[in-house]
Amino acid sequence: MTDTPDPETDEYLGESGYALDPRRTAAILLAVDNGDRPKLLELLEPLHAADIADFLEQTTPGERARLIELLGDEFDGDILSELDEGIREEVIGLLTPTVLAEAVRELDSDDVVDLVEDLSESDQAAILDALEDSDRIAVQQSLSYPEYSAGRLMQREVVMAPDHWTVGQAIDFMRASEELPDQFYHVVLVDPRMHPVANVTLGRIMSARRDVKLADIAEEMFQTIPVTEYEGEVAYAFNQYHLISAPVVDAEGRLVGVITIDDAMAVLDEEHEEDILRLAGVGGDGSLSEGVLETSKTRVPWLAVNLCSAMLAAAVISIFEEAIGAMVALAVLMPIVASMGGNAGTQTLTVAVRALATKDLTGSNVLRVIRREALVGLLNGLVFATVLGLVGALLFGRPMLGVVIASALIINMIVAGLAGTVVPVLLERFGADPAVASGTFVTTTTDLVGFFSFLGLASVVLL
Repeated sequence: MTDTPDPETDEYLGESGYALDPRRTAAILLAVDNGDRPKLLELLEPLHAADIADFLEQTTPGERARLIELLGDEFDGDILSELDEGIREEVIGLLTPTVLAEAVRELDSDDVVDLVEDLSESDQAAILDALEDSDRIAVQQSLSYPEYSAGRLMQREVVMAPDHWTVGQAIDFMRASEELPDQFYHVVLVDPRMHPVANVTLGRIMSARRDVKLADIAEEMFQTIPVTEYEGEVAYAFNQYHLISAPVVDAEGRLVGVITIDDAMAVLDEEHEEDILRLAGVGGDGSLSEGVLETSKTRVPWLAVNLCSAMLAAAVISIFEEAIGAMVALAVLMPIVASMGGNAGTQTLTVAVRALATKDLTGSNVLRVIRREALVGLLNGLVFATVLGLVGALLFGRPMLGVVIASALIINMIVAGLAGTVVPVLLERFGADPAVASGTFVTTTTDLVGFFSFLGLASVVLL
């Protein structure tokens, strides 16, 4: 499969050129239904492996099986690394041993590790048996490192050179080598003990004279990654220091692999997706390919937590049952106070969780951020309290009702700003993931404070 379609000759491309056009999708399905292999290959040939993976994820299991059978030995191994984990094992089971072996041999070691680490033992064995001995040993070594570590993320294919070599020696070595990675960005300089000491970009090598020493054109910024480093920290380092690739070292500082920017950014993207799903109380990976039962199981626990918080709010409301019975307007207006506080808290919470993830919110500035969010809550509370107070007074003909709901809204907006910042900070301080539980705590806090402040003030002032 070629990586880039020709926008001038490809009649099936949409306006953007980055997504599958519905006409191409329909044509592929028609070719599959007709068993027309030449037409299918023609339609898939311009597509990137990621686009084909997207197509497979959007089809039914039966359509996937027929398409893969029709592709036969033309199945691209890169499709496996692009597939959603939810259907990857299914697709592997549809491939013949010969096709699977050929597909896996095309992948870099880091892609193979990503492919097999979540599979069953039998599927892992099938893929590992398809590899050459040296590749299989490399993958097995990577799998021996902790899950979500740099050792699982790195690729073992590294272009390295002694730190005393010249540009000419490096070029001659690369030209003579038969096993260079398909893509690499640096030549890693190592000392006699295999400790990486510098990176040299290919651009500098190609633009320098042959007699120039590699050490003289090495990059000023050089960062190594411990093999046991958590992959989230690796992604942060790439983003923070604008890295393109970085060597991975073992406990003795010896070079064992390299991580490239595409893998680091994939981790960063996954981290952001997980945070979004966790903030919404969605378990699992949120994949559309998950079954009904599996999806339900991952969401039930957080719905149960929300039910408990709602019962607490109901308990607060029950305390003021007589006040609500005496003035029906309280029942009409009280959800507004809680809702506004909940939305304000979610806004603050989202900013705080992101700041914690990017390490922008630290112990040195946390008090300043908390103060800022409380003042933002006060200011927004004053703005909307004025509007809501006038509406409440005019709609129900009781000016003091407007004063009560305006006061309650201001209180809850301030509390929302405080809770949205303090809760995730405290959760992280105690070792919990702030993206997982913060939303429930913040919503519960704003509901309880909103109902209690509004109904409590109403009971004192109006009744």
